[in-house]
Amino acid sequence: MKAIEIRNKYLNFFKKHGHAVIPSASLIPENDPSVLFTTAGMQPLVPYLLGEKHPEGTRLTDYQKCLRTNDIDEVGDNRHLTYFEMLGNWSLGDYFKDESIKMSFEFLTKELNIPVEKLSVTCFAGDEDCPKDEVSANAWRKAGIPEDHIYFYGKDDNWWIAGEEGPCGPDTEMFYDTGKPACGPDCQPSCDCGKYVEIWNNVFMEYFKDSNGNYSKLKQRNVDTGLGLERMTMLLQGKETPFDTEIFEPVMKQIENLQKVDNIQSRRIIAEHLRASIMVTSDGGRPSNIDRGYILRRLIRRMIRHMNKLGIDLSELANLIDLNIDTLNELYPELEKNRETIKSVIIEEKDKFVKTIAHGEREFNKEIQKLKEQGKNEISGEVAFKLYDTYGFPPEVTQELAEENGMTIDLKKFDELFKAHQEKSKMGSDQKFKGGLAEQNEKTIAYHTATHLLHQALRTVLGDHVKQSGSNITEERLRFDFTHPQKMTKEEIQKVEDLVNEQIKRDLPVTCEEMSYEDAKNSGAIGLFTDKYGDRVKVYTIGDFSKEICGGPHVTHTGDMGTFKIKKEESSSSGVRRIKAVLIK
Repeated sequence: MKAIEIRNKYLNFFKKHGHAVIPSASLIPENDPSVLFTTAGMQPLVPYLLGEKHPEGTRLTDYQKCLRTNDIDEVGDNRHLTYFEMLGNWSLGDYFKDESIKMSFEFLTKELNIPVEKLSVTCFAGDEDCPKDEVSANAWRKAGIPEDHIYFYGKDDNWWIAGEEGPCGPDTEMFYDTGKPACGPDCQPSCDCGKYVEIWNNVFMEYFKDSNGNYSKLKQRNVDTGLGLERMTMLLQGKETPFDTEIFEPVMKQIENLQKVDNIQSRRIIAEHLRASIMVTSDGGRPSNIDRGYILRRLIRRMIRHMNKLGIDLSELANLIDLNIDTLNELYPELEKNRETIKSVIIEEKDKFVKTIAHGEREFNKEIQKLKEQGKNEISGEVAFKLYDTYGFPPEVTQELAEENGMTIDLKKFDELFKAHQEKSKMGSDQKFKGGLAEQNEKTIAYHTATHLLHQALRTVLGDHVKQSGSNITEERLRFDFTHPQKMTKEEIQKVEDLVNEQIKRDLPVTCEEMSYEDAKNSGAIGLFTDKYGDRVKVYTIGDFSKEICGGPHVTHTGDMGTFKIKKEESSSSGVRRIKAVLIK
């Protein structure tokens, strides 16, 4: 079964069961300070999981484009991916465990035709905080899962919470038996031996954990599920890795045709990072030295390094991009529309990296000359790491050049510095919902509202070409990215700041209306990422000043927001400016 068939079966199945099919949100998160990219299907739905009313109702389903970079250095093995697609269905205070499990079982066994004996499930074992989840276990028994295929685990395996506090609850996970031999008599889904592969996770949000670690029952109980498309495609096709499926196979085959050196790990890195870079670029991401731009730059440059490693002519990159887009077009039609932009962005970054390598070689030669003059034949780990960290010079190239010059490298010290760098990078790029659902409070809601005022003020002062291209909100400040070709003048910054404060002082009412997307457009509402909206949307109006399509939440009136102060205006990427601002009470 092809990936597109699995996705369509999933969406149609849940549509038949009363779920509204909503579009995938952008990979570039809107107003989420906790992550650089959209990392899970539930992430764009946080306001609704907290109680905001969704315009499409209480039952939702979608496919969500996701990117996680915590395992970026693991890509190249037989399973790790940075970009992946998550299929999901949600109940927002509607059905709960029994109906959710019944539908999951029916989809797996009837729609995907997975034999019951291939399935095992896990449930929460219970502890001093919350009881054993016998409700889920009984639902699985009733559905048809044999008793010896039901397992109970503790909070490490079968409990979900975003951050340290907030909505949380037990989950039940479904596993597929690959048929591989058991690793021993106690082999079960918790093993990492490869016999059992997790395929679906249903989270039951029924508790709230407060800052003191106490649990209480939620008023609105939610169901949040996630099924990985690439993994399910691989298993149903009986393939060993996602790279053997139609999602990657044409590109993998072409890379093999082009290579002069055979290395399966490098082929996988090129194919995976190219797909991820294409998806991020299509959704508006651009390479830079900070935040998500840095991750995109890192993906592209790692891909280029491995093209060099395989001896592939870099002029082939444009053809590989075209082949990738052609391969993915059925899954993501938006790629065709963005084809030329994707190619120009990635190829421009490739050209910059080629220059970086040339610069790095010059710096390397300077260091070699110094060592030769000192009569030394070992390059220190600090120098090798500086070439990598400061000049972007790949460590394997440093090693090759060192060998050509009869030198060695203090690899122990380099590895130590490199691991510390990796850990720092991992912490920065994978802040998995650091405050999560609990981080939506009075301060962040005020900052969210302030982004609407800022957006309209920028359009008033600079022109209607200004469009939001991303935002990041914490309790301390807002960060707002917008399209504009040049640096703002001091006068323009002051005008924008004054205009926002004027609206705050006017104590404007903030109202919300639900309407069709077409009616919203016709009413003059601004849409930020137009391809993400469903048939019905929420439109937030701030007095006579601002009107935007948005999920919310917002303040009810502007008067108590405080004084708006722009702290910095700077470049974010080519053609995109960034404002950092605070609300002072």
